[in-house]
Amino acid sequence: MEAALQALEGAGFAQYFRSARWGYAALNAGHILGFALLVGAIVPLDLRLLGFWRSVERASLVRVLVPAAAAGLALAVVAGFLLLSVRAGEYAGLAVFRVKLALILAGVIAALLAHLRHGFLLQDASEATLRRHALLSLVCWLGALICGRLIAFMGD
Repeated sequence: MEAALQALEGAGFAQYFRSARWGYAALNAGHILGFALLVGAIVPLDLRLLGFWRSVERASLVRVLVPAAAAGLALAVVAGFLLLSVRAGEYAGLAVFRVKLALILAGVIAALLAHLRHGFLLQDASEATLRRHALLSLVCWLGALICGRLIAFMGD
């Protein structure tokens, strides 16, 4: 694992982002934008699944918010990988970073399973199942957001 982390830190793009002040700033902003899009789409959807805004059709929200969340996740993952490359060894040593990755993995798996089991629009799920999924989703994504923010205060 150590060799893989060192190789990642030695990659050309990692070296570029370590030395390019504005490049790193843009990458960081992209990561934040991706996570903002992800969480900004997931929280209202999860709140609807918990029973808020019952007058708003669930299927309509799913059609709009799930692709928005997926796009945000893709942006956050790509930018996050590039950010990781700058100090891979240091970040990998942080417990809060490992918790963040576990929460992201759990959130992705839970979402995929929910849509595979209950249809893209979640039309085959019971209200109780939707509530359980929404609570798990909120814990995963808000937890990952908090852990990501805490990384800035760890180390040195």
